Amino acid sequence: MKFSVALAEDNKINRNTFIQKIKMFPNLDLVFLADNGHACLEELKGLPHSMLPQVIFMDLEMPEMDGIETIRLAKSLYPHIHFIVLTVFDDDEKIFEAIKAGASGYLLKHEPASVLQDAIITILEFGGAPMSPAIARKALQLLSSSQSSAIDNSPVSTLPNVITEREKEILQLMVNGWDAKRIASELSLSVLTVRKHIANIYTKLHVTSKAQVISLAHKNKWI
Repeated sequence: MKFSVALAEDNKINRNTFIQKIKMFPNLDLVFLADNGHACLEELKGLPHSMLPQVIFMDLEMPEMDGIETIRLAKSLYPHIHFIVLTVFDDDEKIFEAIKAGASGYLLKHEPASVLQDAIITILEFGGAPMSPAIARKALQLLSSSQSSAIDNSPVSTLPNVITEREKEILQLMVNGWDAKRIASELSLSVLTVRKHIANIYTKLHVTSKAQVISLAHKNKWI
């Protein structure tokens, strides 16, 4: 059985290493490579549904949009895609932020090619949640400690940092059902300016309609 995968990773050496690992298995098709979160979302937006990857391996530390924020947005737009964090980090906060964002697995970058293949099969065929042993031990320790309750009580999500304060105001009004003319009147702006802000929101959230914006806002509890 063929499986389709993709990678979001800003380090060229790590991208090349990943390519070589995937090439070792004829049942794995590499759909695309992206060097940051925005590029990953743009790649997804440009693909027909039938060609979307089943699993995306996601680096955490990337410019423009990090892996956790990318997973959070992408899972809202493409809930059927699975995300496996592929990182050198095993600190407490990142583990749980990634899981809360919607990651299905969490692997360290030095894992051999066979582990990557096993992780894909574990998720797609058995519904599992693959983790490197070091990550799994850390997660179990945290779950049994008082830190887990503090994490569980934290907000579900925050708006991406690229959204400005003015855009947040406009997004709130859009979710309330207001059109551009009414928003312009409320904020003492021209209709053209409001429409430009709305277009920027669409671009930054990688959506194409008001309905998608509202859906994202509700799913992620931004408003």
